[in-house]
Amino acid sequence: MTATDIHRTIDAVWRIESARLIASLARMLRDVGLAEELAQDALVAALEKWPESGVPDQPGAWLMATAKHRAIDRLRRSKLQQRKHEEIARELEDEQSHADDAHLDALDNPFNDDLLRLVFTACHPVLPTHAQVALTLRLLGGLTTDEIARAFLVPEPTIAQRIVRAKRTLAEKQVPYEMPRGDELNERLSSVLAVIYLVFNEGYAATAGDDWMRPGLCEDALRLGRMLAELMPNEPEVHGLVALMEIQASRSAARVGPDGEPVLLLEQNRARWDQLLIHRGLNALDRAQKLSAARGTTPGGPYTLQAAIAACHARAVTAEETDWAAIVGLYGALARITPSPVIELNRAVALSMLFGPESGLAVVDALTDEPALKDYHLLPAVRGDLLKKLERWAEARDAFERAAQMTRNAREQALLRRRAAECEAAAGAADAPTRPSSIRSA
Repeated sequence: MTATDIHRTIDAVWRIESARLIASLARMLRDVGLAEELAQDALVAALEKWPESGVPDQPGAWLMATAKHRAIDRLRRSKLQQRKHEEIARELEDEQSHADDAHLDALDNPFNDDLLRLVFTACHPVLPTHAQVALTLRLLGGLTTDEIARAFLVPEPTIAQRIVRAKRTLAEKQVPYEMPRGDELNERLSSVLAVIYLVFNEGYAATAGDDWMRPGLCEDALRLGRMLAELMPNEPEVHGLVALMEIQASRSAARVGPDGEPVLLLEQNRARWDQLLIHRGLNALDRAQKLSAARGTTPGGPYTLQAAIAACHARAVTAEETDWAAIVGLYGALARITPSPVIELNRAVALSMLFGPESGLAVVDALTDEPALKDYHLLPAVRGDLLKKLERWAEARDAFERAAQMTRNAREQALLRRRAAECEAAAGAADAPTRPSSIRSA
């Protein structure tokens, strides 16, 4: 194995093992920041030693043992005599001396309580959302600071500061490294799911930059969602979120044209949809719905309902076969659970497909003064689409132009300007005087 191959192996091992490694160290040390630092030390040791000695048979166990040894050394060098540190050091030494079989068994199970604690710690409400996202991707996604910065088009120092501040805040606020219980669990789970879906959405439809999608973020969010589903198998909304992401991710290849341009849902080549992801998504949706029914919460929570909407599209072989009546009903149920002008905007699109553009436009026009949608570019974009269908060309052109000015994504901006130009051309053709065709005599 060449040095390059070994470095690639180390990178792959780190992606797989880092979350478990940090989670186990955080439980022992009660300090997420120190746990990550020691895990990084173990990674550096692997980079130094494995090219010479080769990759060990149990790379995860090797990293854990190395990190524990360094933790013991760190605590001894610190010369702190507090009982807490003494107890932790003894615990580490005891675990290390009896680790061979028990620890390897634990490593074989990637989904354990330590990981679950780490998920809820990274998404603790004491942290702002942007810090939760950065810390989650760093600790659980295994991404470097540079990778997170590039994914969100944010300067690397900004991401680094967010991560440092997040770890400092957790330490200063003495956030316990434990699973929340009761009502707090439901509140915190909602935050965890929101962070994962935020990561997915940024990959699925980038808010800014030159790319319509960032597939790497979708993959990271899916990995986190699947992990959480294994950790919390009886939570319907966890499976609902996984179902939603699986089905949406199935369209990724069809959402981008040959030159990177966006391809809208009804114009996509459905033969390019990933049937394996659709199958996984439908299975996850079925599980979410059954768990919801068992709890008496049918038709399910917001993620389960959104997944059911996505499933209506996934089950339709062609755009014309889409069950728009079911989608309208699902949006109505979603609005009753979580009233939102964005949900109402989506319902307007479904209404227009079911009853015609006039019905959708009436709902959209009622949303034009909604403060929450003041800077939401999809409001004028949807309005432009409905006006275009009604052949109100000038109004449609203005709506598309307004939407283009509001979005920060270059690909989406180009699409909206192209649609505005199409309306401009149609308006010019409609205003042109009708000319009689010339008749050539025989």
